[in-house]
Amino acid sequence: MKRVAAVLAALTVGAGVLTGTGVAGANTLSRFYEQDVEWKACGDAALDQAGAQCAEIMVPLDYSQPQGRTIKVAISRLKATDTKRRRGIMLSNPGGPGGAGLHFMLYIRGAMTPEVSSRYDLIGMDPRGVGRSAAIDCGWPIGHMLWSAGLDRADFRDAVRTQAGLARRCARTEGDRIAHITTRNTARDMDVIRGALAEEKTSYFGMSYGTYLGAVFTQMFPHRSDRIVLDSAIDPAAYMAGSIRNQGPINEAALDAWASWTAARDADYHLGTTRRQVRDRVQDLIRQAARSPIRIGEHLLDERFLPMTMFTLLHDARYNAHLAARVRQIADAAEGKPVQPSKDFDDELRFMLTGRPQDLSSQAAVICGDAAVPRDPEWYWRNIQRSRGGQPVFGPYANNITACAFWTPPREPKTFVRNDVPALIVQATLDTRTVYQEGVNLHRAMSASRLVSLQDVRMHGIFGRLPNPCVDNAVNTYFRDGTLPATDLTCHAD
Repeated sequence: MKRVAAVLAALTVGAGVLTGTGVAGANTLSRFYEQDVEWKACGDAALDQAGAQCAEIMVPLDYSQPQGRTIKVAISRLKATDTKRRRGIMLSNPGGPGGAGLHFMLYIRGAMTPEVSSRYDLIGMDPRGVGRSAAIDCGWPIGHMLWSAGLDRADFRDAVRTQAGLARRCARTEGDRIAHITTRNTARDMDVIRGALAEEKTSYFGMSYGTYLGAVFTQMFPHRSDRIVLDSAIDPAAYMAGSIRNQGPINEAALDAWASWTAARDADYHLGTTRRQVRDRVQDLIRQAARSPIRIGEHLLDERFLPMTMFTLLHDARYNAHLAARVRQIADAAEGKPVQPSKDFDDELRFMLTGRPQDLSSQAAVICGDAAVPRDPEWYWRNIQRSRGGQPVFGPYANNITACAFWTPPREPKTFVRNDVPALIVQATLDTRTVYQEGVNLHRAMSASRLVSLQDVRMHGIFGRLPNPCVDNAVNTYFRDGTLPATDLTCHAD
């Protein structure tokens, strides 16, 4: 019966497979949809201890040539324990792009009520190009392509050279296969997974970039979409360069809020007694790092990456003290004091400055392969210069040129999302990674969705993280009963 169901699924796959640019028809993809799935131990302590099983799903590298090269996509599963009320499968993605997802369903299970989680086979996935799924590894000398353009024209010229070099490394080390590491192909992989597991539909929980992947899936496979929750959403029309530019103003505002919090605790951090003094101290540190990189442990922190060490903690107001202690360490190092960074800071610096233990070239593959960006460096320089007045710390990051400007153009157009697939979108109004308006815009693009807004909270990724009963109940109710709120909902922090 499973084989019959899989064949039927292959013959009725969604429009994303059938009508995508140069994509093969369903009959040539049937061997992928009807493949047998062999579950086994994951060989990972956390997954095995949780009782998860893992498998590999064969998919075509290039969906337009399904008889050609194949790759394997790694998935994990926590089986439904309430077999009488089992709903089906729930796929998931933790964000990135470039985020490995085999463990993510452990988080989802912990965030849901047991009544809800017990009804689904929770499926984690390392998307193609990531982790155990034919990982992209360009061997970059730095961790990722998203960092500040610095203070002046010389810094920007260096950024142009570096980003062009990152793109060349990927072309040289990964060749043609990198062009197939895209969101549209990951969505196609998700539908192959659904078919191989003999399910008519899939539910889905996506966070951050995972909301874009989920939205693309609903557009390509609307009739295969069951209960969809998108947490901290990306506007598909802005993805991805526009979403990054949107981060500039909101992170500058978050820096203001953090500076006020820190100034009120000057006895602890000695960074200034007013917001202005704290901000000036931060900007002085950036200027000093431009003159001579600041030594922190074994690392040299310059003006390109110093703002990013703040960006990584600004997404959650609960990290205010952590960020203040980090800036205090940087300030001590700038004064010539020997500083041994905390372990998390040391690991972060090692990743950013050396690309170890694994760079995020997989992230670049997805971003650059999904959507074309302007290729003229002067376009970026003009935007950077315009941003400096109101965004002195984060404008040069949010508007900086990336390796995408030097990438081979995408093989397919960016996905236009406009559908009536029901979905629940949850968004914090002070989110610094995916700004609130992006969630609003996705809500408009998905006309049957409902929007749950968490008011006046600086947080990225909401469900199960505060916790917030208003948000958590909305998500659990939808996954349990399929019932969306009657109207859009505003929640408040307790």
